[in-house]
Amino acid sequence: MTEPRATKATPWVVRLLALNGAVLLLLATVFTAPRFVDALTFDPARFTSRPWTVLTYLVVHTDLIHLALVSLLLYLFGPPVERRLGSRRFIAYYLYCGIGAALGALAVSAVLRVDPFVGASGSVYGVGLAFVLFWPKAQVQIFPLPVAATARNLFLTLLAIDIVLGLWGQDGIAHFAHLGGALAGYAFFRLQSLTTRRPPVRAVPVRRPVVTPMRVQETVSELRPAAPIGDGLPEISDQAVDQLLDKISQFGIASLTSQERRYLSEAAERKRRDRHE
Repeated sequence: MTEPRATKATPWVVRLLALNGAVLLLLATVFTAPRFVDALTFDPARFTSRPWTVLTYLVVHTDLIHLALVSLLLYLFGPPVERRLGSRRFIAYYLYCGIGAALGALAVSAVLRVDPFVGASGSVYGVGLAFVLFWPKAQVQIFPLPVAATARNLFLTLLAIDIVLGLWGQDGIAHFAHLGGALAGYAFFRLQSLTTRRPPVRAVPVRRPVVTPMRVQETVSELRPAAPIGDGLPEISDQAVDQLLDKISQFGIASLTSQERRYLSEAAERKRRDRHE
């Protein structure tokens, strides 16, 4: 499987980047009251009373640095995956992973404390998993470091960091939501591979070729030239030459016998001499 080429951003990647940036700008300038952010934030403890937050939390980010990191990963992994899946399947998969991230955090909240969270990291992790499944050995530049790593190694490193910080860290980041997005993406492709049935291979009957005798037009090889003229070549017949040309047109030049080829060569040589005399 060939590696993805670095090309321009795809339609839904551009729209998602623009949407996330616009929401951050509006919340920072127009809708500055805390109740607006609170109404969009996903809180596992209040999920039953605010089920819409399973989607709205995806477009809210805490600050510009948070948005920049999410946007960088989306721009890095998103365009190749969108081109591979198609735009409609890509946005459906993106939202599916975001919902899976929220529900995953909701499940973890039954045994561990999960604070309210925002951000599209869960969806981006799902997109990153799709990239790894499609191109595991693709080289990914780790910005701003001057080194590169394979997509699989980079993604596994990010997951390991999230697991450690989710269990023992107190940084206020919803690491289990990241893991939930990746698990949702894995379940998506796993179920797709199980439900996709390959058509049964049917034996194709072998047909033996039937050779039908073909009546070949009489060729010049069956003709007998008239009495030779001065230089020993046979008399050139335009009708015989036309018959040979018809044979080449129908069956190809390989169908000529050595005698027929010699006859054509002599006919061409004779006509060349006649033009120079």
